[in-house]
Amino acid sequence: MRFIDEAEITISSGKGGAGAVHFRREKGVPKGGPDGGDGGKGGDVIFIATSSLSSLMDFRYKKHYEGENGGMGAGSRSFGKDGEDCIIRVPLGTIIKDSETGEVLIDLTKEDEEFLCLKGGRGGKGNAFFKSSTNQTPRHAQPGEDGTELTVQLELKLLADVGIVGFPSAGKSTLISKVSAAKPKIADYPFTTLVPNLGVVPFGGRDGESDSFVLADIPGLIEGAHEGKGLGIQFLKHLERTSIYIHMIDLSPDTGRDPKDDYRIINSELEKFNPALKEKVQVVALNKTDLTEAREALPNLLKYFDKEGIKVFEISAFTGNGVKPLIDFVGEEVSKLRDKKGK
Repeated sequence: MRFIDEAEITISSGKGGAGAVHFRREKGVPKGGPDGGDGGKGGDVIFIATSSLSSLMDFRYKKHYEGENGGMGAGSRSFGKDGEDCIIRVPLGTIIKDSETGEVLIDLTKEDEEFLCLKGGRGGKGNAFFKSSTNQTPRHAQPGEDGTELTVQLELKLLADVGIVGFPSAGKSTLISKVSAAKPKIADYPFTTLVPNLGVVPFGGRDGESDSFVLADIPGLIEGAHEGKGLGIQFLKHLERTSIYIHMIDLSPDTGRDPKDDYRIINSELEKFNPALKEKVQVVALNKTDLTEAREALPNLLKYFDKEGIKVFEISAFTGNGVKPLIDFVGEEVSKLRDKKGK
């Protein structure tokens, strides 16, 4: 299934039903009076967030959603039926914006969170409503109130505690496959990962109790990603929700790049896309340390990152060496941030 994280749809609430003009007609009751009932209310348009969806794929083909119109009133004070609400289910992390103004209407981040986006039109009053001591035979009723229409932009930003960033083929997918049940596609060519992968990662937790965090494998970034080069801008936004990111750096000599340049380039792209990303907790994972050439480069790199004040882990995502200390450290940082938010 393709990963779709943006969509534009038009939504319409239902029109209210018209009230009825009717007079009671029964044998033996020559002047029964007005008994026209009210029209039913039009259906609302309601968004509901659910974890059962992971993409906006459902909105790729269907572009118009509408509430049902309310039923018309009838005689014998019969009220029209209210129109059925239009329920639109979206993935957790969906932001709903007014397409015309760009205004954010809601950010749905909780399971089963509901947002009443458009109210249905009010049903019209039947002539029975207008009967009074001075108007015994009202011959008018109200029409139903029109519904409203709106074009909205849906934007999905993944809800993950931790994001993995780095150049293509740095080992991000291998790492997430080692530490979670996620099974991303893995190969030795750029842009193997074409969609973000989410995995639930268990770690030691506090006081001997196990805990977990959600890890997102963000497709590989390259220089110019903030301008849309590679897969960049399409997925950079998913990092905005994460609290921490693991910066994976490929130490394999086959890349032909300087690991220090990789570090600077990726951080520059993150900052250019959104300066707030620079403020997030970052740890560096020097990957592929199972290779002899990589181990030879480590002393110089460790000195560099020590000067930068960056926490570094030497790992091999392929063999699993050094991965547990990395995950335990990240898990502890996630716990600290959760504690802060809880205060």
